[in-house]
Amino acid sequence: MDTRFTEWLRGLPDERLRALVAGRPELITPVPAHLEGLVIRATSPSATGRALDRLDRFVLAVVETLLVVTSEDGPGVPYAELRAAIARSVPSDARPLNGPLREAVDRLRGLALVYGPDDALRPAPGVRDVSDAPAGLGPPAAEVFRHHPPERLEELVRAIHQGRTGDETGVERLAGLLAEGGIVARLLGDIGPQARAALDELAWGPPAGRLPNARREVSVATAQSPIEELLARGLLAATGEESVVLPREVGLVLRGGRVHRDLRPGAPPLAGTARDQALADRTAAGQAFAFVRTTEELCERWGVDPPGTLRTGGLAVRDLKKTAQLLDLPEWTAALVIESAHAAGLIASSAPTDGEWLPTTSYDAWRVKATEDRWEVLAMAWLTSDRVPGLVGGRDDRDRLLNVLHPELRRPTAAEVRVRTLRVLASAGPGLAPSAESVRERLAFEQPRRRGSYRDQLVGFTLREAEQLGLTGLGALSLFGRPLLPGQAQVKDGPAGLLAPLLPEPVDHVLLQADLTAVAPGPLTSDLGRWLALAADVESKGGATVYRFSEDSIRRALDAGSSGDELVSMLEKHSATPVPQPLRYLVSDVARRHGRVRVGTASSYVRCDDPAVLDEVMADKRAVPLRLRRLAPTVVASRSSRAVVVDSLRAFGYSPVAESAEGDVLVTRADARRTERPPSVRPPVGASAPDADLVAAAVRAMRAGEEAHQARRQPSAAPDGQVPRTPSTGTVTLLQEAIRQGSRVWIGYLDSQGQATSRILEPARMEGGYLTAYDETRAAVHRFALHRITGVADVN
Repeated sequence: MDTRFTEWLRGLPDERLRALVAGRPELITPVPAHLEGLVIRATSPSATGRALDRLDRFVLAVVETLLVVTSEDGPGVPYAELRAAIARSVPSDARPLNGPLREAVDRLRGLALVYGPDDALRPAPGVRDVSDAPAGLGPPAAEVFRHHPPERLEELVRAIHQGRTGDETGVERLAGLLAEGGIVARLLGDIGPQARAALDELAWGPPAGRLPNARREVSVATAQSPIEELLARGLLAATGEESVVLPREVGLVLRGGRVHRDLRPGAPPLAGTARDQALADRTAAGQAFAFVRTTEELCERWGVDPPGTLRTGGLAVRDLKKTAQLLDLPEWTAALVIESAHAAGLIASSAPTDGEWLPTTSYDAWRVKATEDRWEVLAMAWLTSDRVPGLVGGRDDRDRLLNVLHPELRRPTAAEVRVRTLRVLASAGPGLAPSAESVRERLAFEQPRRRGSYRDQLVGFTLREAEQLGLTGLGALSLFGRPLLPGQAQVKDGPAGLLAPLLPEPVDHVLLQADLTAVAPGPLTSDLGRWLALAADVESKGGATVYRFSEDSIRRALDAGSSGDELVSMLEKHSATPVPQPLRYLVSDVARRHGRVRVGTASSYVRCDDPAVLDEVMADKRAVPLRLRRLAPTVVASRSSRAVVVDSLRAFGYSPVAESAEGDVLVTRADARRTERPPSVRPPVGASAPDADLVAAAVRAMRAGEEAHQARRQPSAAPDGQVPRTPSTGTVTLLQEAIRQGSRVWIGYLDSQGQATSRILEPARMEGGYLTAYDETRAAVHRFALHRITGVADVN
């Protein structure tokens, strides 16, 4: 443990410590027992890496520059020297450096990644360990040549020093020579153009390369290849049988003394297309409306004809293709609709294996809400989901196909990338649609350590899916999509209130035509849309949706419990034109034949008041697999199930209905099949700061633990061997006072077996009959039931 860093951290005021743990909340999960524990956790590779991941490119460059200009055991550098080193990397046309650099140094000290006064700044312990190649530079020469044999080091020193020998021939002497820029410049002048080109390839990183056929121990006189020229002069160092690395001192000379190539303090500007914000909002509202209606159509269809669940989880490829065809969508859009409905809890599998994907009971509550409220549920579910619909159709690491709803679609960073991407769009200002490349460049500036092809792929998925959902319109963030993001200004009625005025007004009528079609001149009301989807089939979509009535669709409505007269009445009520005679004939004909044949359970039976109909069924060769047997003139039994017999007779052209054991007709409702919504824990949207009260309590607890760690303090105000005992009202009063003053208390506490125990606590808050406090005796934050606290006493 670095004692200098420990003493610096211990000397910070409580305000600075609170800012530290608020900026790095993982440091108090759980709360360390004392400040030395905080140091150990803050300097661990995982915690240090997470803190560096949050830095933007400029602040990270300050850390990397500090790593380059300091050594692990050397003194710190003055702020002026650090500024001079950074200024060499900043182009002349960049914004002034003073303000951003001061803010960066203050931020790094606030995160305990840099410590010390301005005249001796140092990187915190652990930062160097997780930064193998800061700014793409290789290790220092002293580290690179550390394991070379002494005779080889002596040979390199002589080659660099032009044959002259000296008293020091070790690695320190070699490193000191390479640190002199004039010597490295002279050595670069002695090599050929091919060797110089090889160095230029390594200059800006990565600094290492593989050379399987090069000789390692060569001299200037025996060097035959460009790489051997470099090895003989110490401009490259062999680090293994087939690997070489560029020493840091050589890399800095090749870069002209710059640590970074083109360092700019500010974020890159967003480039894109200017849009009319009102037009973008209307376009996004249309997309939002269409997405809600498509989700409703998906759930309605799956409630009637649910697809099966694969044994490995997810939805079969053929079922996705079928669903995309029914919804008239591309497969990737259908996958997005399915995944969003699943994330919102509207669909779920009825069983882990051999189940079916069905609407949940939550869907029935969702579908009666206003369209804008339904959209907000879907949009928030997509935004916070850890699943990536864009990966559907791809392959996993073992070359297995990724199906929609497959468990392997989960990615821990998906929600964070969505939020960050949309925040970039929000920062663009109203009416600007940034290009995808511009968004990726901005995100690369904000979190350079997380940049990569995988993250860029997620950004592309986010932009495409946000447009489909209606969060963006024409590439610009919509007015109603902005409040969904954490940290954005909230409005009184929320996103739904902003969306409502932009949605098209639903219509409650259609135009019936003589060719058995109905034209919906606009978006239908939910009730009419569900009824029409049951009684007719969608033939085409566009500015107006065309529905076609058929014998099958009319029978479907009759199966759902409607009568022929009710169907005609519904058509008359919602048609702006008279009901055409062909449609009346179709409804009356199907209704007349509907239910003449009844199917029950024998395994099943078929009964009909007209024996001639059963004669026709018995004579049909297609009915042989049903194994029908005549029991009476009007009754036939079958060994097949009732569902199989009903489906088969319908395929033969009959219109049977199922009936119960009591002889009642079984009504097939579209919402009859439901499953329960599985419990889920939704990840938080974006990074949320820890509760201020808990942060303050954690700091007080660490201070108290540090005092106890240095010199153990004993409680008083109670006889030895006994726990404190006070009246219940006095207990609550003393705890409230301790919370207000931030002081420690000694309590007596009854465990689950009724045994009295002593605890030394740092109370944080009291609510709902529980006390939340840091337990010094357990070195963790716990909740204590107030009715189990026997009493409270002060701690001297």
